[in-house]
Amino acid sequence: MITGYLHDIIIIFAFAIIIVAVGKKFRIPGIVGFILTGILIGPYGLGFIGDTEIIDVLAEIGIIFLLFTIGMQFSFRTLYEMRKIVLIGGSLQVVLTIAATMAISYLFGVTTAQALFFGFLVCHSSTAITLKLYQDRAEIESPQARVTLGISIFQDISTIPMLIALPILAGETTDIFGALLEMSITLVLLFAAVLVISVYVIPRFMNRITGIRSPEIFLLAIVLICFVVTYVADSLGLSLAIGAFLAGITLSESDYFHQAFASIIPFRDIFTSFFFISIGMLLNVKFLVEAPLLIIALVAGVIVVKAVIAGGAALIIRQSLRTSVLAGLALSNIGEFAFVLSIPGMAYGLFSAASEQIFLAVTLLTMSLTPLAIVSGPRIADLFCRLPLGSRLKAGCEVDRDDGVPPMKDHVVIVGYGLNGRNLAKGARVGGIPYIIIDMNPETVMKEGKAGEQIFFGDATNATILTHASLEQARILVIVINDPVSTRSITLLARQMNPDLYIIVRTRFLTEVTRLRDLGADEVIPEEFETSVEIFTRVLKKYLTPEPTIDRYVQEVRADTYQMLRSPSGYTASISDLRMNLPNLTICTLVVEPGAPVSEKTLGDINVRKQFSVTVLAIRRGTEVIENPSGETDLKAGDDVVVIGTPDKIRDIAGIFRASVVTSDAEGDGRQGGGSGPGDDVSNRSEKKDASAR
Repeated sequence: MITGYLHDIIIIFAFAIIIVAVGKKFRIPGIVGFILTGILIGPYGLGFIGDTEIIDVLAEIGIIFLLFTIGMQFSFRTLYEMRKIVLIGGSLQVVLTIAATMAISYLFGVTTAQALFFGFLVCHSSTAITLKLYQDRAEIESPQARVTLGISIFQDISTIPMLIALPILAGETTDIFGALLEMSITLVLLFAAVLVISVYVIPRFMNRITGIRSPEIFLLAIVLICFVVTYVADSLGLSLAIGAFLAGITLSESDYFHQAFASIIPFRDIFTSFFFISIGMLLNVKFLVEAPLLIIALVAGVIVVKAVIAGGAALIIRQSLRTSVLAGLALSNIGEFAFVLSIPGMAYGLFSAASEQIFLAVTLLTMSLTPLAIVSGPRIADLFCRLPLGSRLKAGCEVDRDDGVPPMKDHVVIVGYGLNGRNLAKGARVGGIPYIIIDMNPETVMKEGKAGEQIFFGDATNATILTHASLEQARILVIVINDPVSTRSITLLARQMNPDLYIIVRTRFLTEVTRLRDLGADEVIPEEFETSVEIFTRVLKKYLTPEPTIDRYVQEVRADTYQMLRSPSGYTASISDLRMNLPNLTICTLVVEPGAPVSEKTLGDINVRKQFSVTVLAIRRGTEVIENPSGETDLKAGDDVVVIGTPDKIRDIAGIFRASVVTSDAEGDGRQGGGSGPGDDVSNRSEKKDASAR
């Protein structure tokens, strides 16, 4: 038995690696690759896997881990902050999609119960696929990702009443009121229990677990929490999926959230792959070939209907037209929760074998087309934004001047009010620089607006919004959003509207620099490269490289579009090179104390090179750095003198930099002089380190 299971798993992993790796070259998401793997090796494909029992068990565990990790990324506070998107946008999308599906289903002559069940299936979208794609595109914090996520949360939660409604639809229970009342009480009790556990139980439990200081026990504790809450939810008649989601919420605000999330990710990825592979195994390819026109028509219909409804729901909650179109396209697929509903639906007789195959084919194809929908989304959104639909519809908000935003001139326009936008606005306030902020988060705009911030809601890819911000009269535009496509659109539009505008753009990736400059940006600051520059700067400082040299290096790197670090040929030698090539030498800093023998004397008078065989590399005097000082350079109290020489020679010379010099007996224990200033500390540390090294 075990050998047979191992045989199946080996085949699955081998084919999955090959198919996902090949798909990677064509930018096909891994999830789609797993589905294709299941289709290929399943009972309706090559038939390498005949018995799917063990695969189905592993797939169930995959669902649990998937929803567990999704729940860990939220909290009751997060759900409250997104309440408008979740409750209003999500409910509109679910209800309208169910209604549209029922209307279309009646055309095929199905019963009301079956039509409603089909609506349950179609209203769900793939949270896993869309969020993974947004992460890969660095758009996870974009407005469209936020809307997509909020509506998806409501879809996922709505699975609970749908599961409870299935026996009612099947006619196995007639007490609808009693079932709904029982469901409501169960949900309230479960949510209350989860809230209490997350606040009072989990922190104490995890404190004890972490006190053991065992990674193995920590991981077991996380899995235990997941399985216990999931089991309780299932015992109460709820789904495993919602139980796992609530289990994740219990850990979402824990101090150990980050480590818990990192620990569980490998298990999630492994078991989730079995889930998507098991989905692929269900598809009968022969049925797809026999009825291609029907499948294509249904796929097209699902994508169009769901995109229109989801986009319309986003517009109703006052999202911009562009954001609404992008979110609608991202939600145009049928998601994995539909499979959670389909299994009991089959058991209750709401699904025929033919209907199941149609559903599987349509679902898998819409999932597979999701990457294309998201990639092509910006172009489609731009087409809609060019239509004469009116500025209010395009912007998603009122754009009249009576909103408290006064006309401005010679100001800074800030697009995005994340961390960078906040810091920039704070700096502008301190410097007395006029500015105005454009942001796509309604809650942020409302909160900051009430606090007196110069901010308004709008999509900066819309010319009307930029006009509202007086862009034609602005001096500088700063774009600090996490949407590369929108960033490029704003840059091009702003340059067209104001040729004299100075445009500064922040981007996450170096590959965007050239493209953004071609579109009209004056300065492009890539985060990944600025981070490397900052790290290298700190390294140079640790090796006592003079500040002017560091500044010159950084300026040269930035002026050359960051090409120097790609090609090290332009790098000049520094103190670090001497240290690496001459390991017997020591570089240290000596401080001239008031009253020291070298104070107020020139280097020529001291003649340290001849007397002590030590070379003075630089002198730091306040903010001034004297590089390669000559013999006429004098030393003053408080100077930081950077010297290079062998450890014993530096120890010999250190004494003359102190206010009092003692006898050679004092030198034997590494302390020369009784000074207690900063120079004493530096020299003593250097001498002790060198003495021990010798």
